[in-house]
Amino acid sequence: MRVIAGKFRSRRLKGPGTLRIRPTSDRLRETLFNILGPAVEDSLFIDLYAGTGAIGIEAVSRGAREVILVESNARAARLIRENLATLGIRAGAELIEADALAGLQKIGTRHLIADFIFLDPPYEETEEHFRVLEFLDTSHLIAPHGVVIVEHRSGMELPERLKRLECTREVEQGDATLSFYRLAAAA
Repeated sequence: MRVIAGKFRSRRLKGPGTLRIRPTSDRLRETLFNILGPAVEDSLFIDLYAGTGAIGIEAVSRGAREVILVESNARAARLIRENLATLGIRAGAELIEADALAGLQKIGTRHLIADFIFLDPPYEETEEHFRVLEFLDTSHLIAPHGVVIVEHRSGMELPERLKRLECTREVEQGDATLSFYRLAAAA
């Protein structure tokens, strides 16, 4: 695993080893950040189910103002800290050791508004995708032009529209799909 572009371009990240996590592939990460483009610069980026931290670290590398990584697995959280330390990232990245909903609630109490929220629960935990999307749909964590990106198994049906969020784009790559949600115009 490596950082694709930006300040830390081509720097290697420590992989999951024996941890039972599935990091987003370099290719899919590159596709994601090519789609998001320069909007990542100076953004608040939340990486849920952060795993190795690769998505959040990529956002830091590409100039995000602040990145919050949320991870509940203690060994994965240790791996994220190691990857951040290896790159010398001390400011602009925060790790919250909690499950996704508890992490989002903690972020919400700080009245932060995210430009990007990326969630990539384990593919087999389909209910997690829905629980977090429903939470975000009723929260005030998403900036008016913010984007929620969900990585999931290709073929998995996610809602096209919730009360406030609507899926505006899907990108399929191999066995993975990225679904992009924005606040609906009528919301």
